[in-house]
Amino acid sequence: MDFTNKIIRGDCEEILKNLPDNCVDLIFTSPPYADQRNQTYGGVKPDDYVNWFLPKAAQFLRVLKPTGTFILNIKERVVRGERHTYVIELILAMRKQGWLWTEEFMWHKKNSYPGKWPNRFRDSWERLLQFNKRRKFNMYQEAVMVPVGDWAKTRLDNLSETDRIRDESKVNSGFGKNISNWVGRDKVYPNNVIYMATECSNRSHSAAFPLDLPSWFIKLFTIKDDMVLDPFIGSGTTAEAAMKLGRNYIGIDIKEEYCQLAQDRLSQLQIRLFEQIGSNSLSSIAAIMIWIGFSLRG
Repeated sequence: MDFTNKIIRGDCEEILKNLPDNCVDLIFTSPPYADQRNQTYGGVKPDDYVNWFLPKAAQFLRVLKPTGTFILNIKERVVRGERHTYVIELILAMRKQGWLWTEEFMWHKKNSYPGKWPNRFRDSWERLLQFNKRRKFNMYQEAVMVPVGDWAKTRLDNLSETDRIRDESKVNSGFGKNISNWVGRDKVYPNNVIYMATECSNRSHSAAFPLDLPSWFIKLFTIKDDMVLDPFIGSGTTAEAAMKLGRNYIGIDIKEEYCQLAQDRLSQLQIRLFEQIGSNSLSSIAAIMIWIGFSLRG
């Protein structure tokens, strides 16, 4: 059964059993957080979260290619005045399952509202945990390079002798830098903090993330025609990002209304893509339909 470029309704743990081993290049998803989305997914208790998630993670591990990456957007919940440890427990359990916990990115929400609680301030960031099957995996760092910044205009015009060699840290940390390596460059590699606003326009889903978030990771870990899986597709943001970037996608969600929402969203995107073509050529339309996977399955 071919699930390429389709939205499928069902439990991802069961649906993924129909996929072959090693067929997905990137898994990007934000599952229900513990005790969250009670009205949509029923909620999962923090103490039960690891046991709930691990069987799904086993299927993710099976379908992910050895060169692939799994990005998990997740956040601890506060229970009785302190952070619950279910995310930490999940990381440790996934390592025992065979995953490598390679990296951790932080999504800084630039537009979060101010606020506080008696013993803490408002959350303004979320984790994006990176897992892999092996230490060597596909990563296209040049695809997410950023402008070098105005600091380079003055800093790189006045290099000292120390700037022209690898200058070891004065505190013996083992780190060093050669400032002259950046002369003439207009772009540099980003760090692992991602500054993006939260999604404000999507009112039909309880926890939609911005389109730029999956887009950034899709560019970093895949190339054109690679396969992107979101097993908790929700409103279809990951699928839309994949489609716009010329990747294939598989979206799964247990909620019928979200599958329909995602399908409607992708259908609207298809219409916009057709309009951009500006041609009534049947051959052009047929080619576009094949590329974006015109048929969607509910």
